[in-house]
Amino acid sequence: MPAQELKRCSGCRDGASLGFDFSMAFQPIVDMETGSPFAFEALIRGTGGESAGSVLAQVTEENRYAFDQKCRVKAIETAAEAGILGTPARLSINFLPKAVYSPQACIQLTLKTARANDFPISRLIFEFTENEEMADPAHVANIVSSYQQMGFGTALDDFGAGHAGLSLLARFQPDIIKIDMELVRGIECSLPRRVIVSGIVSMCRELGITLIAEGVETEAEMRALRSLGIRYLQGFLLARPAYEQLPQVSLPSEDLRLRA
Repeated sequence: MPAQELKRCSGCRDGASLGFDFSMAFQPIVDMETGSPFAFEALIRGTGGESAGSVLAQVTEENRYAFDQKCRVKAIETAAEAGILGTPARLSINFLPKAVYSPQACIQLTLKTARANDFPISRLIFEFTENEEMADPAHVANIVSSYQQMGFGTALDDFGAGHAGLSLLARFQPDIIKIDMELVRGIECSLPRRVIVSGIVSMCRELGITLIAEGVETEAEMRALRSLGIRYLQGFLLARPAYEQLPQVSLPSEDLRLRA
């Protein structure tokens, strides 16, 4: 086996050769029709609660594979310890498509960790961002298709602000799309944003894709998004990320929550 393949396989096998450690915070994605978390997104933090940027600054080409694997392990283990299995919520884990050279090979440590924690794979969502330039969209499409066939959920984050946009969505359809917060910010007083988001809502409805709006910070934004028919919201208005814990959702008044 070539040296590069050996390095990749080592990272996928143990995920331990990083030289630094990190942990996870969790932020809920709220089902506004029930008021309960649909899922919790795992967000990278330093071991003292430091920002994701302080951790990501240590990721290099050499340790990228091990880092991606350890993120999956850390997210599953920490969420299980925080009590997610006592709720109906799913767990959304960010991953790096460039760190997956083979979907079948690189998923083995994740499957082992899920089994060890009695974590059903149907409750795992793998989320990747449109902001990461897609040098090989066919490879990403293969990852998404493979994960869906295995029973995982798949999500495309930051939709509307990345490199590929609609052309990426035309190649493959994830289970979930997360609208970028730049389209959410101030949507209640921006006709272009409302028109664009309304189009995304219609498109996702036709394609059978679940739509999430992230970065919701005000009740005005929430009202506008609910009026456009968006059921799932994520943002500081509802809950801030909590370090190694599942935060409580702070719901607005019921008339705002249920209006759609």
